[in-house]
Amino acid sequence: MFGNPEQIAAAMRQFADMLSAPPSSGPVNWDMAKNIARHAVVAEGDPSVMEGERRQILDALNLADLWLNETTTLPSGVDAPAAWSRSEWIEKTVPVWQKLCDPIAARMVETMGGTLGSAGLPAEAQSMAGPLMGMLKQMGGMMVGSQIGQALGSLAREVVGSTDIGLPLSGTAALLPGGIASFSEGLELPSEEIRLYLALRESAHQRLFKHVPWLRAHLLGAVEEYAKGITVDVSALEEQLRGLDVNNPEQLQQALSGGALLKPEETERQKAALARLETMLALVEGWVATVVDKAAGGKLPSAAALAETVRRRRATGGPAERTFGTLVGLELRPRRLREAAALWAALEEARGLDGRDAVWGHPDLMPRAEDLDDPASFVSGGVQFDLSTLEQGEKDTRDDTRDDTGDETGEGPKDAGDGK
Repeated sequence: MFGNPEQIAAAMRQFADMLSAPPSSGPVNWDMAKNIARHAVVAEGDPSVMEGERRQILDALNLADLWLNETTTLPSGVDAPAAWSRSEWIEKTVPVWQKLCDPIAARMVETMGGTLGSAGLPAEAQSMAGPLMGMLKQMGGMMVGSQIGQALGSLAREVVGSTDIGLPLSGTAALLPGGIASFSEGLELPSEEIRLYLALRESAHQRLFKHVPWLRAHLLGAVEEYAKGITVDVSALEEQLRGLDVNNPEQLQQALSGGALLKPEETERQKAALARLETMLALVEGWVATVVDKAAGGKLPSAAALAETVRRRRATGGPAERTFGTLVGLELRPRRLREAAALWAALEEARGLDGRDAVWGHPDLMPRAEDLDDPASFVSGGVQFDLSTLEQGEKDTRDDTRDDTGDETGEGPKDAGDGK
């Protein structure tokens, strides 16, 4: 009559975590979410990184960083390379996930608390249920935190490094031996080449995120801007919660899973944020693909096959992107990866490595979505500014102004009435 003892024990632990959360901890109890994520990866097997594996990862990242010196002018971004277990990946990346997930989590908790509180209560009872509503919101936060923990646990079993989804989740260049092993399944390629190719991608991402000062804030800001426009489908939530057995964790997870409850408002502001984000993701991935393929060419015989594997995984949207969609209602997918890579290659051919990488100097110099349609126009004009011409133009403008007023000769404005 009391159900599965293990499920009851797990529910009691989660309830204790909920009650222990400080009032200022935000809409989600992130300590509980981390615990759920870690339990999820441990249940599937998450062995500690052995010293031999760690040494292989560090050597691969350091060697990849040396190879990249030949294909980009951006300095090294590998300061303290690391090899992480899946649990370590969760611990290291949670601060960024918290920043990304809290806006939508707050909306879900607020809506869920109101829906749970109003279910079956007359109007006069609802007005007297202030403390109860607060507790229901806490319960809503626990439920959302549980879902986020499950999603992070699922994502941790799929990623190979800290930059898989194209966002700077950590300032450390790191690879996961367990993730590399999963990525290698079905690929009849040497493990050393797979590890080195993935190390090249990780190191290239880190160069961008560390030495392009505006890029991190630009990407994360676009995600946050989009998330602010996400709303919760109240009718769908009520349907999911109707008849829900809170003692059944599987039913609870199913009710909150997926993006069915999350709906974008499709405002012009949100469309602009989404377009900006997709374009920037494509540009980041295109640049990384360009420098990595150039660095691997002639050194890794399997480079072309690995590049195509990664390209399909990123362009079509793998499990990682779908999991991210569960967290913030958005699939991170560089839809125009090939066009972006072609644009970077054209820039390199026309201007060399210095000219290509100089475009990252300021966000106003970056290609826009329409430039991906016509890279030749961008390469031939676009971002090459002749500063001397700009300065001369400003000087000519000042001279014209002085001539009009007479200030240049010191005569001052002429009096129209003196006849001179």
